[in-house]
Amino acid sequence: MLGANTINEINNPARLPEYDYRDTIEAAERVNWRIEDIIGGDKRLDFTKRFMPESLARVEQLTFLNDEEKRVLNQIKGNTYLNIFVIVEEFIVPFVLDHVRPSLNDDDYRVRAFLQFVGEEVKHIQLFKIFAEEFRANFVSECKIIGPAADIGKAILGHEPLSVALAILMIEWMTLGHYIDSVKDDGDMDPLFKSMLKNHWLEESQHAKLDTRMVESLGEGMTEAAIERALDGFLDIGGFLDTGLRQQTLFDLEAFELATGRTLKDDEREVFISTQHQANRWTYIGSGMVNPKFLMCLEQLSPTQKDRIEAIAPTFC
Repeated sequence: MLGANTINEINNPARLPEYDYRDTIEAAERVNWRIEDIIGGDKRLDFTKRFMPESLARVEQLTFLNDEEKRVLNQIKGNTYLNIFVIVEEFIVPFVLDHVRPSLNDDDYRVRAFLQFVGEEVKHIQLFKIFAEEFRANFVSECKIIGPAADIGKAILGHEPLSVALAILMIEWMTLGHYIDSVKDDGDMDPLFKSMLKNHWLEESQHAKLDTRMVESLGEGMTEAAIERALDGFLDIGGFLDTGLRQQTLFDLEAFELATGRTLKDDEREVFISTQHQANRWTYIGSGMVNPKFLMCLEQLSPTQKDRIEAIAPTFC
């Protein structure tokens, strides 16, 4: 029932519910899973399959690639997804800890919910790293990843709290959308990779609710001018991430050419970079910006700023 309820919540944008800390704790406990139940032993990645849904990978748009080359690129994009989420989760953990630390003696359910959130994010980091290790051990070539993760996190956490909280909220709702809109009904993906994304979604479903409460708390009592400054910071974070995503696109191209032994022509490289950068923009920024629940939270903060984000979002779609 949890999965069905979560899907209904996300697909029904009529209103933003009031999320309860105690309910999120209970829901998280019902869906709790162990890493060793997902990967390890005879549970291995199937490199004859694609790892990512086409709506996120967008490899079919590269008509100059054959089917085998598209599969290889799709798998590279899967590895990128794993590593990007390690980077993301590693700056979420300290931010949430800093948010809850000043109120440890207040609402016990609130403290428990956020500390459970942190523990699950650390588990997700470990899960993604184990999948990435499995990928590296079996893929035919090296795949570079942007970083170091600590430097990326430091740059993002240097913004004011509401800016960072909005970026995290966008990422959380974005993650839920990835599974529901793209992964859930995809029958062509590697079952193990798909299982990993499903289990990630189950726990992130509660994190998105807690992030919503965090944004509401940080925004409470702020003036319109202060909220506008926070949105400026949010967009700065988006621009910073976008720069990284373009570099990651170049790394993915390099990995593709190494893995396939094919050097693309200049015009093919231009199309590859343009198409794949936009795919990365959609996957890691745009799909979050247009998420109905994210936009509803923005509207509660400031209808003007919600309209501002809606006007900018198509750039990342």
